[in-house]
Amino acid sequence: MAKAAKPFLVVNPKSYLYGNASLELAKASDKVAEEVGICVYFTCPYADIRLIKENTEHLIVCAQSVDPLKPGRGMGHVLLESLKEAGAEAVCINHAENPKTLSDIYKCICRAKEQNMISIVFADSAAEAKAVAVMDPDIIIAEPTDLIGTGQIADEEYMTETVKQIRAINPNVQPMVASGVSTADDCYKIVKAGSDGTGCTSGILNAPSPALRVREMAEAIKKAYYERVGSEE
Repeated sequence: MAKAAKPFLVVNPKSYLYGNASLELAKASDKVAEEVGICVYFTCPYADIRLIKENTEHLIVCAQSVDPLKPGRGMGHVLLESLKEAGAEAVCINHAENPKTLSDIYKCICRAKEQNMISIVFADSAAEAKAVAVMDPDIIIAEPTDLIGTGQIADEEYMTETVKQIRAINPNVQPMVASGVSTADDCYKIVKAGSDGTGCTSGILNAPSPALRVREMAEAIKKAYYERVGSEE
């Protein structure tokens, strides 16, 4: 089965970037993944998955969503097999901008396991994160919806307690706290508080140099993670 590595950074341009602009940031992120030595997930529009996969070497290309259908009928839905064939190795599920029912979340996680792909599930509260942990995804992103795009991260108590609760239910899940992440220092604080990684959208895209911001965040995540666990694994 595919296994999510840690520590990690999720570079998530959503639909702000596409085509050549998406590829440019992907190439910069690919270089960071190689030189800094951490796992970097790069999300992109479905139509750009093959373009980015064929022009990078070290990224884990991640689809922004998926549906639980199997090959056959399902006009207009997103088929996991087609994502994998295009080069995606991971899938995001249940982002606040594209939410799913708990039933469909579970089905999507199961489908990802069938195809040996990494499942990254968003949860908008500690309660939802605990419910999702039982479903055994690879990564849970605990992301308070009201902080998305605000430039303000969750308080330390939320970060510590949410991670603790996720691990208590399923120690195999990699917890990640996000929302409002805008600087390398935010990344450092989040990972030092217990997350195995973090990521953002506006904090990278609004930076004077998005490529430099990706590097700064990756370095901060790696530093905080190994300070927390004691040494490089």
